[in-house]
Amino acid sequence: MGGMTSQNKPKKSLMTTEPQLPQVNFSEDGEVRYLHLGSEWVQGSMWLDKPYEIELDYVRRMMAWLLFVEDLNEVPQMHAMQLGLGAASLTKFCFKKLETLTTAVEINPDVVAVCRHWFKLPANNAKLNVVLGDAAHVLKQPEWRRSVDALQVDLYDHEAAGPVLDSADFYASCRDVLSENGVMTVNLFGRHASFNVSMQNMAQVFGEDAIWAFTPTREGNCVVLAQARAHQPERLDLLARAQAIEARYKLPCVKWLKMLKPWRDSGSLDNVNALKTE
Repeated sequence: MGGMTSQNKPKKSLMTTEPQLPQVNFSEDGEVRYLHLGSEWVQGSMWLDKPYEIELDYVRRMMAWLLFVEDLNEVPQMHAMQLGLGAASLTKFCFKKLETLTTAVEINPDVVAVCRHWFKLPANNAKLNVVLGDAAHVLKQPEWRRSVDALQVDLYDHEAAGPVLDSADFYASCRDVLSENGVMTVNLFGRHASFNVSMQNMAQVFGEDAIWAFTPTREGNCVVLAQARAHQPERLDLLARAQAIEARYKLPCVKWLKMLKPWRDSGSLDNVNALKTE
């Protein structure tokens, strides 16, 4: 399942599967289609006239791993994996715009079906593979070990009550699938009590020097990055990369540099909920 932000929209019921999985709904406002899982929380969105662009601000920030790629010409040879399909925004962007090998893991078959029918998700092919399963179990399969260059984790249920998978053991599994220079991006809800626990668990696995954090969005989404190999590029190098990414992929990377900082420079783990919003 994908991430969340709050939005009150009239919803159309589409599907429901097993009792433990929520009903899948969608709503529209004339310009944007929203995915819901049986509540008002938005689990993803799509511009109706630009289905392969990323509509939500926090979801765009999930692409910040590109700032740690030295040569953008190597991106099509990389492997991006999403845990939680949502409305397939990241999956479609990586597949269509970046042309990476793209894998998405989703536990709810109805989410996959709705994304294919209503959110322009292409069918599986040589460079796109949507895997139906529990992300915690899929990550432990040996075929993924050290194979993922960009791991994008956005795992909230229909109640949006903290991440579904958030333990140190889970983050250890995430680190195990990353390549030598791989980066994980995670959507967290900065105003939720689970935020500090999430950061502590990530720091335990990756080390504080490997963690970067955005200031939260107005809605409270805080995107966190964790590097398999801790390194901090020079500021001018980051600016040059941000400008190149913005020119090639139309992502607002230059302004991200004002919001994204190494975690050790962002204050202690006890003060994360005091971060300003952007």
